[in-house]
Amino acid sequence: MTLAGWSQIALALALVLACAAPLSGFIARIFAGERTVLSTVLGPVERVFYRLAGVDPAREQDWLGYTLAMVAFSIAGFLSLYALQRLQNVLPLNPRGFDAVPPDLAFNTSTSFITNTNWQNYSGETTMSPLTQMLGLTVHNFLSAATGLAMAFALTRGFVRSSAQTVGNFWVDVTRITLYLLLPLAFVLAFALVALGVPQTLAGAFDATTLEGAKQTIAIGPVASQEIIKELGTNGGGFFNANSAHPFENPNAWTNLIEIWALLLVPTASVLAFGRVVGNVREGRAILAAMAVFLLLGVLVVYWAEAHGNPLLTALGVDPSLGNFEGKDVRFGQAMAALFTTGTSGTSTGAVNAMFDSFTPLAGLVPMFNLLAGCIWPGGVGSGLYGFLVVAIVAVFVAGLMVGRTPEYLGKKIEAREMKLAMLAVLVYPLVVLGFVSASVLLQTALDSLGNSGPHGLSEILYAYASTNANNGSAFAGLNGDTLWFNTTLGLAMLLGRFAYVVPVLALAGALAAKKKIPASAGTFPTDGPLFVGLLVGVIVILYLLQYFPALSLGPVVEHFLMLGGKTF
Repeated sequence: MTLAGWSQIALALALVLACAAPLSGFIARIFAGERTVLSTVLGPVERVFYRLAGVDPAREQDWLGYTLAMVAFSIAGFLSLYALQRLQNVLPLNPRGFDAVPPDLAFNTSTSFITNTNWQNYSGETTMSPLTQMLGLTVHNFLSAATGLAMAFALTRGFVRSSAQTVGNFWVDVTRITLYLLLPLAFVLAFALVALGVPQTLAGAFDATTLEGAKQTIAIGPVASQEIIKELGTNGGGFFNANSAHPFENPNAWTNLIEIWALLLVPTASVLAFGRVVGNVREGRAILAAMAVFLLLGVLVVYWAEAHGNPLLTALGVDPSLGNFEGKDVRFGQAMAALFTTGTSGTSTGAVNAMFDSFTPLAGLVPMFNLLAGCIWPGGVGSGLYGFLVVAIVAVFVAGLMVGRTPEYLGKKIEAREMKLAMLAVLVYPLVVLGFVSASVLLQTALDSLGNSGPHGLSEILYAYASTNANNGSAFAGLNGDTLWFNTTLGLAMLLGRFAYVVPVLALAGALAAKKKIPASAGTFPTDGPLFVGLLVGVIVILYLLQYFPALSLGPVVEHFLMLGGKTF
């Protein structure tokens, strides 16, 4: 680890905070339905969309209506994307003659993009036509992110409102988030990526002459437009199989900095916007501080573990001075690889600029734990905020038990109904992940897909289900997921990770909105200071380690000790 490396990390995080603060005010105005600096230009467009869709923007929905609208929207997105993949061979903008995507892979990919997961059991440059990439994948990068933030809006209204029956209008929230937030940011930043060398073209490929005089076909396409929204929307699906390690997606240190900044920007701003909306900016800062503890600790562990190198490679004569550089790019270095890794797994982005399969065991443990916890520091667009608020509700309940009072959070009493819904959401992840992992290690067809045996092989399977269930999409890179078993079960994990989690969250929003808001009293536990931050951190550590410690012990932990003993699989 070097001072220069830590300076790069500090610069990236400082840029995120500097831009997230003003953006949080803009998001708060979108939440409230107020005019913004873009209203003059985009307001008429917004109203046209409502008229075409037959939506009354003044008519709000209760939590069930909001949920049903979200589910219907997701089903329509799934069907359209599935059809686009299956028919891409007969549709236009197919310059290289891509074949139709097989049914099981089309199911997996459609599920992946409507849930903001963007898990890829395919190579984008050899499987998807430019039309599928633009009209299917890129469009859902916007819509799935907007859906996640809309659900965070609904839960936030649950805390803000008093004795209310509605939590907003799903169609209005998704329209405003897409139109005023995601599209303008993506439009401007796509030009920045193009200026820095990222391709943006409808040409499918070009032929190049190698140094030996041979001809090589190099795939290109509308890369910049997909690249920036995959980061801004915490999606992660790359145009190329190598994702953000590919020189066309991420050509240099400046694009790498922009991509790290972009994947952390909206989640961080959303947390600060939450504080503005509930009327106490300290509440948002307290949540962000708890998130920052895990993000910074993760960066430290990954950077330290990779900088110290792999003793197995050192024993083979590899120069250890640069640390463990297997699976990394000298363009980015250890520090920015560590920040990218922790940021992409601490959000639901899933983009990578280094291959996790070649990380040392303790470094690989960090993104794995981030996924198992649900990618909530600072989380995906919207999903990080509502996921962390669920944990905050559990934390104030624990605090209430400790002092013998009915727990309160932001003026709402947390009673039996709220705790049942919160725990129902929390228990979805371990049930899905550990259930599918257990089934996979007992099936030979699943074991045949492993690139490694022993604890590293277990890590590959555990990581795959943790990634899809948390709607992250990054891969450990040693598992062949393009099989009937994994395409199907990973698709189911994505669906359950998104919808089985968010339905209780939206029900929680409805329950909180219906409660009368009560003023703080002398006995109210403060939730905007260091004590609450410490409680949040403690509850998270206990909650998730209790669920996953045995699985982690059998995977990366035991592999670490085997590595120190000179053994590998």
